[in-house]
Amino acid sequence: MSVSPATPAPPATAPAPDDGGLLRAIAVTKAFGGLVAVEDVSFQIPARSIVSIIGPNGAGKTTFFNMLTGLYAPTAGRIAFDGRDITGRRPDRITALGIARTFQNIRLFASMSALENVQVGQHARMKAGLFGSILRPPWVRREERETRDKAREMLDYVGLDSSVHEQLAVNLSYGDQRRVEIARALASDPKLLLLDEPTAGMNPNESARLTAFMRQLRDERDVTILLIEHDMKVVMDVSERVTVLDHGTKIAEGEPATVRNDPRVVEAYLGKRESESADETGETTAEGG
Repeated sequence: MSVSPATPAPPATAPAPDDGGLLRAIAVTKAFGGLVAVEDVSFQIPARSIVSIIGPNGAGKTTFFNMLTGLYAPTAGRIAFDGRDITGRRPDRITALGIARTFQNIRLFASMSALENVQVGQHARMKAGLFGSILRPPWVRREERETRDKAREMLDYVGLDSSVHEQLAVNLSYGDQRRVEIARALASDPKLLLLDEPTAGMNPNESARLTAFMRQLRDERDVTILLIEHDMKVVMDVSERVTVLDHGTKIAEGEPATVRNDPRVVEAYLGKRESESADETGETTAEGG
């Protein structure tokens, strides 16, 4: 399978190729050597919407997220955010423009407190540099107080009890760690929040509370939300639109009810399950023999 050469990154002030939606991916491809993980995917998300990306394991969902946030540079295609071309930008630059994310596997600093972890999320917008942090003039101390106050506000907002704000992240429950990660993402004042498997490891009640929180976040803070999610109940309950990837390509897109009944989507999921069942049966037979 041939892959087009990488598109050169434009200047930081370059306008987006088109002004359709808060975020646009235009014919995006990502290849790792001979393996094409995402191929020619175009995607758009309007401001103040909640959109889900779904698909079987290995469909390319997290790779797509990684390109949107600058962890991977696309092999081909363009990505535009809020009227700017961000193709190939560094993650910190993309964060400063207003995109924040969480990860499927929680990535907190284990030896730091919940409060300190959230303060880290504000560094992209802090003015104090290395020398300011060393000399600590009055304006730097004021900024530090403000970031600490905002960190507490974000932890309160995601529902984390004040009694655990100073606890080390490693000592928090899984659910509380997930809340801290979301609070850290919100601390950067994002316009777009990307959530990678946010309900993983949660029971149905916790998932329902997170679904309600996503709507609250959109309504109260005008945050646009894009999520990868395997829990179909969460996807159907919270999403306004759903995009489906399979083997790195987009196979369906639309309103949740329409996507759920799309034959290509049913085949992608059922085919995957049948394949996994066959593999498990083969392994059992081999072990028995």
